[in-house]
Amino acid sequence: MTRHEELIAALQHHFGFDAFKGNQEAIIQTVMEGKDSFVLMPTGGGKSLCYQLPSLLMDGMAIVISPLIALMKNQVDAMRNFSEEDGVAHFINSSLSRPEIAQVKKDVLDGKTKLLYLAPESLTKAENIDFLQGVKISFYAIDEAHCISEWGHDFRPEYRNIQSMTERIGRAPIMALTATATPKVQHDIQKNLCMLDAVVFKSSFNRPNLYYEVRPKTDDVDKELIRYIRSMEGKSGIVYCLSRKSVEDLAATLRVNNISALPYHAGMAPLARATNQDAFLMEKCQVIVATIAFGMGIDKPDVRFVVHYDIPKSLEGYYQETGRAGRDGGEGQCVCFYSPKDIERLRKFQRDKPVSEQEISNQLLFETQSYAESSFCRRKLLLHYFGEEYDQDNCGNCDNCKKVYRMANESELLMLTLETVLQVNEKFKAEHIVDILHGNRTAAVTSYNHNELENFGAAEDDDEQTLHAVIRQALIAGYLKKDIESYGDLKVTAEGKKYMKHPILFEVPLEVHDEEEEEVVEANMTGSAAADEVLFSILKDLRKKLSKRLNVPPFVIFQDPSLEAIATTYPVTMEELQNIPGVGAGKAKRYGEEFLRVVKEYVEDNDIIRPEDLRVRTVAHDSTRKISIIQAIDRRVALDDLAESKGMSMDEMLEEIEAIVYSGTKLNINYFIDEVVDPDEEEDIIEYFQHAENDNIKLAMEKLGYDDYDELHVRLVRIKFHSELGN
Repeated sequence: MTRHEELIAALQHHFGFDAFKGNQEAIIQTVMEGKDSFVLMPTGGGKSLCYQLPSLLMDGMAIVISPLIALMKNQVDAMRNFSEEDGVAHFINSSLSRPEIAQVKKDVLDGKTKLLYLAPESLTKAENIDFLQGVKISFYAIDEAHCISEWGHDFRPEYRNIQSMTERIGRAPIMALTATATPKVQHDIQKNLCMLDAVVFKSSFNRPNLYYEVRPKTDDVDKELIRYIRSMEGKSGIVYCLSRKSVEDLAATLRVNNISALPYHAGMAPLARATNQDAFLMEKCQVIVATIAFGMGIDKPDVRFVVHYDIPKSLEGYYQETGRAGRDGGEGQCVCFYSPKDIERLRKFQRDKPVSEQEISNQLLFETQSYAESSFCRRKLLLHYFGEEYDQDNCGNCDNCKKVYRMANESELLMLTLETVLQVNEKFKAEHIVDILHGNRTAAVTSYNHNELENFGAAEDDDEQTLHAVIRQALIAGYLKKDIESYGDLKVTAEGKKYMKHPILFEVPLEVHDEEEEEVVEANMTGSAAADEVLFSILKDLRKKLSKRLNVPPFVIFQDPSLEAIATTYPVTMEELQNIPGVGAGKAKRYGEEFLRVVKEYVEDNDIIRPEDLRVRTVAHDSTRKISIIQAIDRRVALDDLAESKGMSMDEMLEEIEAIVYSGTKLNINYFIDEVVDPDEEEDIIEYFQHAENDNIKLAMEKLGYDDYDELHVRLVRIKFHSELGN
């Protein structure tokens, strides 16, 4: 077997998946080759698997350093679920008694433990260092690595000592992982860990399933929040507040309005905090109202909405917190309430801090304010902040992209902005440039005599919001950049100087008008219409009963996508159940019998004709061809060109792709469908399959009409349908 085949087999055996996501396989290969790696992967991208799987395959024991006690317990429970040996994973932190720690150390010395979670504080204890020096360490995984950097949104000084501690324990490959890091933060992390030569893996920050929206925060914010949560009945959500008092007050308000809500913040007693967290994980309450102390590392994949009651302190924090939503790829709504007063209040909190800290905090706040007040695509702004280009102007899944606005040519304002940045020697931030252009005689403007500049007041007839919009668009377009070392001073790039010599059209979206809120919400509701809803509901009830009996969160047993696949394909044998994505041999053996019994009874009682009974499955001729087809589709190669390059007919190529998708691998062929299938036609075909009893093409063509629909198009959309809803 090749290394790839061995890893796929191990992935299937231990975790029940047939394919890796994104860079997971390459990251695992790197650590198994003994190399350091820096992993930048957004929440929901599968970071934990990057260290969990190699820990099981390598000699020795892996150490995971994490600041999050909740994550440790959560992931240790999950690892034990995938294994028949409870000692396979442990954690050492302040929550354990001395006898419990002694048991952990015994399992480690006996060679049972492959993965040990430690808080950075625990890592620095002499007794732990002495103990670990006698253990073979396979590698170190440093989770939440952004905590190392002062520019990170959750800086923790104790993280600065990790590198020296690992050297004392014993040299081994280091894997640094984070879900949020700007280029500055990334460099900071690598420099501190002495791993500037590490292999860097950057996954896209784009989470297409997440819907971003900013709403004005008014006096009726509580009423609006209650109305929103009620519209999400039966769906789990998190509401973030900045202060502990706000958390307590808001949780109480929601409860008296018949919304099942509990508070969570660092000021609560540990037992009360843990009890409320478990209640949320076990679906005993719908909503957790929390400070940012909650959610980090909580592996609950079916959080359907994240609301920011208060504007966050940084875009990194905002991205990290919204990332709790839709981790299973399903619906994830991210709603933020914004008032300029909140920004001012946060700035006041910084006044007693050292000047350098104030500068950093104020710059981070300005980025957040710019995001909240912008009329640009919110996805594009977020991705740009993390150094990623998003080549679409309209993502179709944020409030700004759902609004109607006009594009205004602001070439003249851009020229004035670039000139002014150069006139002040590129030593001032965006707010100062706007003050100059608008003619604001602030203390800073007059103290530097910038009120005497030629451009002072040159844009006094334009509102400040428009001027800020011009600067934001100029940053995205690459005409301006921010100097991080000088806390965000604006610099004119080479492209900007070229623009000044040869101006071209420069458009900015203005005069935004809201569409109906209900349309926005409705357009972003996602679901799995392919699944049998009655059976799906029965399976969820069974999962909940089993979770109570075993005292584990429901998703630890089977995640929603796995239940949806069961309710779509109706497996009745252990072999069929093992082929369900996210199940695998371990989970099938542990939980399968009860679920199979329910499915069998349901199929018999309702005379169900199963897809397994109808479909003649085809298989790729060999694994090399299958892999090359998957890689070509990842590169967005046109399917007709791909068929020609393989010496295959289009029909044969579709058979291969269907076989890949039916075996549980998710493929995205939207790029090809968008080129060849009319959007209305695609919608009609999807609607047919959503209500069809089976996916037989002949029956579909008879129903849709041979004269009105192309069979090739129907097969393409069926592939998309199965890939998105079944895998």
